Amino acid sequence: MKKVAYASLGALLLAPVASFAAQPLLTIVEIVEIKAKPADVWAKVSKFDGLINWCPPFAKSDIVAGKDGVIGAKRSLTVKDGPTFTENLLAFDPTAMTFSYDVDEPAPLPIMSYFSSMGIKPNASGGTTVAWQGSFKRRNSADNPPEGESDAGVVGFIGGLYKACLGNLKTISEK
Repeated sequence: MKKVAYASLGALLLAPVASFAAQPLLTIVEIVEIKAKPADVWAKVSKFDGLINWCPPFAKSDIVAGKDGVIGAKRSLTVKDGPTFTENLLAFDPTAMTFSYDVDEPAPLPIMSYFSSMGIKPNASGGTTVAWQGSFKRRNSADNPPEGESDAGVVGFIGGLYKACLGNLKTISEK
């Protein structure tokens, strides 16, 4: 009886994944090595509403629901000279120095189904390795979208954002 219940539950949980998996998913990972203690870097990135303190493309970052560092928190982000959208904190582990979040839909971005995670680890040289990973789909599903809305365009958009933010995090953490 339990096997049937678990099999049914598994089928229910995997059904949305199967339909999602049929669509192209784009992934990007950016890694930076920082000459600073992991705890010091974590203190900078772990505030869910603190993105503007280390990520220059953003003008505003505020908690609009829940509490900072608590799963379920929602932040409103405003891009400098750009749109505002919200993100949800899905996982937060200060011991492992990791967190994950997603973007509320619809967002005024060239991507959708965005999920991201960040992890902080000590490295062999006594500093910190920061890994920022994101997966998403391009919003424009046309066969030949404009360059900025193509697979390469949206990967470049997110990759450029990650690089700018991690580069600034490195600079301010190594001071």
